[in-house]
Amino acid sequence: MLHSIYQKPINFNDKADSIILGAGCFWGVEKKFWDLNGVAMTATGYAGGHLVDPTYEEVCSGVTNHAEVIKVEFDSTIIPLKTILSIFWECHDPTQGMRQGNDIGSQYRSAIYCANQSDLDLAVTTKEIYQEELIKQGFKFFASDGITTEIKIETVFFLAEDYHQQYLHKNPNGYCGIGGTGCSFPA
Repeated sequence: MLHSIYQKPINFNDKADSIILGAGCFWGVEKKFWDLNGVAMTATGYAGGHLVDPTYEEVCSGVTNHAEVIKVEFDSTIIPLKTILSIFWECHDPTQGMRQGNDIGSQYRSAIYCANQSDLDLAVTTKEIYQEELIKQGFKFFASDGITTEIKIETVFFLAEDYHQQYLHKNPNGYCGIGGTGCSFPA
């Protein structure tokens, strides 16, 4: 069963926990999360920039500073935030700066936008854990300072156009440039 929102205005469930994640092209990132037990909803969109309600073309131009992101609403009694974050770390290479593989530009940066300070603290802690694991596994960092993921409190999320919502469900053979480092998040 797939979960997503398709129209504006956005009316998210006030009782659900949520997080905004950027890990490259949002099509593949959304697919990583939409079927997880405890995930109530996923939606593709834009966050982290300065333009109100940007379009895909504006985001791709690089002038808005938005990242392609997904918003994940979840029930933390079924799937804790730490599990969501471990999947996030494993599904992409968070050391690549403003790119993921062949997708290059600020819109493809790695980002975690949290709703509150405790979620931010957990995101930073999981980043430190994952960076240590990458070092322990002998990973060769793309960026000299290791993980480049932007982590901050940010709740402004603009829903992407309808054709981006669950794109890989509608286009099963569609492009998905998402790929991880091959390192698992430690248990």
